[in-house]
Amino acid sequence: MIRGVLRRAAAAVLAAGLAAVMLAGCTPRTPVAPDRAPVVSGAPAGFEDYYGQDLAWEQCTGFDDGGYFCGTITAPRDWTDPDAGDLDLAVIVRVASNGESKGSLFVNPGGPGASGVDMVQQSAGFAVGPKLLQSYDVVGFDPRGVGRSTAVRCLDAAEMDRYLFDIPAAPRGTPERAGEQRQSATAFARACDANSGGILPFITTENAARDLDLMRAVLGDEKLAYLGYSYGSFLGATYAKLFPQNVGRVVLDGGLDPSIPGAIVGARQAAGFQSALDAYLTWCLAGSDCPFDGAQDAAQQQLEDALAAVDASPLPASDGRMLGADALVMGIISALYSEGSWMTLSSALTAVLEGDPDEMFALVDRYYNRYDGSYLDNSTEAFSAYNCMDYPADPADVVAEAEAQVAEDAPTFAPYWSSDVDLCDEWPYPPTGSRSEITADGAAPILVIGTTNDPATPYEWSAALAEQLSSGILITRVGEGHTGFNKGNACVDDTVVAYVEDGEVPTGDVRCDAG
Repeated sequence: MIRGVLRRAAAAVLAAGLAAVMLAGCTPRTPVAPDRAPVVSGAPAGFEDYYGQDLAWEQCTGFDDGGYFCGTITAPRDWTDPDAGDLDLAVIVRVASNGESKGSLFVNPGGPGASGVDMVQQSAGFAVGPKLLQSYDVVGFDPRGVGRSTAVRCLDAAEMDRYLFDIPAAPRGTPERAGEQRQSATAFARACDANSGGILPFITTENAARDLDLMRAVLGDEKLAYLGYSYGSFLGATYAKLFPQNVGRVVLDGGLDPSIPGAIVGARQAAGFQSALDAYLTWCLAGSDCPFDGAQDAAQQQLEDALAAVDASPLPASDGRMLGADALVMGIISALYSEGSWMTLSSALTAVLEGDPDEMFALVDRYYNRYDGSYLDNSTEAFSAYNCMDYPADPADVVAEAEAQVAEDAPTFAPYWSSDVDLCDEWPYPPTGSRSEITADGAAPILVIGTTNDPATPYEWSAALAEQLSSGILITRVGEGHTGFNKGNACVDDTVVAYVEDGEVPTGDVRCDAG
């Protein structure tokens, strides 16, 4: 089966820049938590008490300016049954620096499974830019199943290491290897069900979008202002489909096409990362510290030879893990999310060619948010839970089409991109999501940002999403890397800020050249 597991967020991209801008836009003042009355009108029947709840903010610890407040919102476990029990949604707000907030600006870093609380806690300025930090209360949240909210729990750290990094004993393509993979997938899925307190059937993007409307109402906003990165674009588009009348100023950065099957998603991502790899190799060969030499084709062949070599003879890391081809691919992909990581990738590949995989494992660990043998969040588990519930199983002909696309468009990654076993086939609950276009008729203008050589959410997806949305406007960023806002392109940034800050809607699609 084609892997549908590479829709990590801007989280991988944002990590490098968080600390540097952590307190951007702060001004001396005595900040006060938001105190707007909940908006109960329009609440779904039977859920009025959830919409009318009071949010008790507490000042978050560890911030010099004191402008961060933390709280918990109670949501229904099942949005079709108000009596089915509750779950918790963790939220954080960084109040507007100028003391005169325009309202809440919700942000989601993607995933699915990335923490919006972490995003705002670590770098509210990087999340929305310094101008919007002045005038909006920036709200981060952990969607249901994620982080500090009622969370999906599967394995402890040692078990997760075995699940992610143990290399099957049997050769690729054999029934024996498929049996090993199925046994591992079944054990993981059963552990998630056993350790998650019965929430797995309700970990869906549609439920998360309904939670987002609840949070909007509890924080007292008549309309939703929202900036969603990567998978966060799918969450935002789903919100617009369900609540078009509540859409305010919404920006979807690194759009997903909601209409294409899961296997084709994986195939297009393979092609996207191949394109990013080609760009990296061009850059690498033009420098002095490239681990490869010769022409572009020769360099690609050298990398493919390295992948084949570690597939045949994995390299031992200092912590006991073994770097095989699957882990090497993941490390390369982790670096390809951002052009700023290319130098690190060159160093890690040089070390691998010299027999040392530790630097490459550092890139792998960055993807999984693993540090010193521990996992800092549950993003991998939540990622699996959302995808297995959101994506219906693909017919055999669609899978075959996807595999052919990978072989043609991503030759470097193709031998390692698919698996004989799909984790979601072993998931204890059937998917409830569907794949179809989202039009969100009646919604206010929605900006969709696409980057021309985005490896994780290919540009064509943003273009398709903007076309599908009745009020969609496409902002094209010509450049490399995942997502486009706050990446140094003044045209993109100015367009977004003018829209979110002042409601200035572009008269048509906007193309922002590199520079």
